[in-house]
Amino acid sequence: MQYLRAYDQAIRILGYPKQGYLRSSSEGREAFMHGRRVLILTVALALVCSAGGSVLAQRNNNDKGKQQQQRPPQEQQDVQALVTLVDTALMTDTGVPVPTPGAQPAAAPVTPKPLAFGGADKNEGDVAVKWVSNHFVKGQSGDTYVPFTLAVDKGQLSKGAALYVRIVNAEQAAGFASAMAAMAVPPKDGKPAAAAPRPSFQWDSVHFLDAPDGQLSRAVQLKPGQYVAFIALKEKSPAPAGNQRNNRNNNDKNAPPAAAAGPVGLLRHEITVPDFNTPDLRTSSVIVAQSVEPLSAALPADQQEANPYVFGPMRIVPSADGKFAKSGELSVIFWIYGAKEAASGKPDVVVDYSFYQKLTEGEKYFNKTAPQPLNAETLPPQFSIAAGHQLPGSLVIPLGSFPAGDYRLEIKVNDKPSGAMLTQSVNFTVLPV
Repeated sequence: MQYLRAYDQAIRILGYPKQGYLRSSSEGREAFMHGRRVLILTVALALVCSAGGSVLAQRNNNDKGKQQQQRPPQEQQDVQALVTLVDTALMTDTGVPVPTPGAQPAAAPVTPKPLAFGGADKNEGDVAVKWVSNHFVKGQSGDTYVPFTLAVDKGQLSKGAALYVRIVNAEQAAGFASAMAAMAVPPKDGKPAAAAPRPSFQWDSVHFLDAPDGQLSRAVQLKPGQYVAFIALKEKSPAPAGNQRNNRNNNDKNAPPAAAAGPVGLLRHEITVPDFNTPDLRTSSVIVAQSVEPLSAALPADQQEANPYVFGPMRIVPSADGKFAKSGELSVIFWIYGAKEAASGKPDVVVDYSFYQKLTEGEKYFNKTAPQPLNAETLPPQFSIAAGHQLPGSLVIPLGSFPAGDYRLEIKVNDKPSGAMLTQSVNFTVLPV
């Protein structure tokens, strides 16, 4: 594998041993960690440029408009049903009455209310949809890449699923609400008013999936700020039979058929996206991983969106619950932003990892790893912040020496050129077996 040959060469050049070690403060124990794998992971992730890519960008605001008429009829009806569902939810959120058949139209537009923030997740419909987790990583053009994972009721989606993701900020919600309120008012003097253009949203995409196995992951790319995400999901509609395909709508042959009945679910979830473009020392979200797997080649475009936790040559599988078998390993991955260049022209950062065991009487220091330097001696020669490479922190540690229980991993990042420091923490559990 080309990547692994490059890593082996880097290991030989840097003179790294094949294994490092983790020092323990109690009973003189030493638990050997896979230092070679940590270096491989660091080298691989160091050459990852800003997360997200053109494939992801092209998906946004692309499916319902330009590609809608290219879709087969059954997919058009699913898109229509999901968009209507989210439109209704957003109208309700902003105080715009949802039109009902036979109701008298309003004489004047209602005044929409601002989009409210600070509420808990809200789920409705037949299909349970739960926001399991998400992470924030610096993306392209100052945006933030947000991979996320959903838990869904797979029993309701045995025929496959249609997924619609809409993400809005307060300003976009207000524009949408004003347009919907204006459309509900009858035209003056019998003259129909010109249709207002449909407002755009921060994110707007449709996905058609095979039957999910209980969880599914996708990603969005957002500017820093506060948003509400609407996640709508329904069972895929079957393709129409021959006569239905030819005669589905005698009045408008270009219109999609009526939405098919079937299980539907809607999730409302709030997101506050950090700004990684400030000069201060910061980190991405810390990803606690079940595993990290090297890839022999980049994923093709048609597989990338279904695998949002693939970064360059590495596939990261996030842990769903932070629980690990004693016979397994803990993997931690993150990226560091705002580190200053040293005289070498490269960053000079030291990362310390300390473990604390959570006991009934409180936290107790357990052990720590040797400091992890990220500098001209340990980074690849071609590493360049100016070229968009992201500075990675990573740890892979066997858990055999950890007694079963709950732990906190404290990560301290020291940027030596500027003197800036920051601390992050993640919790995890070691199971007895």
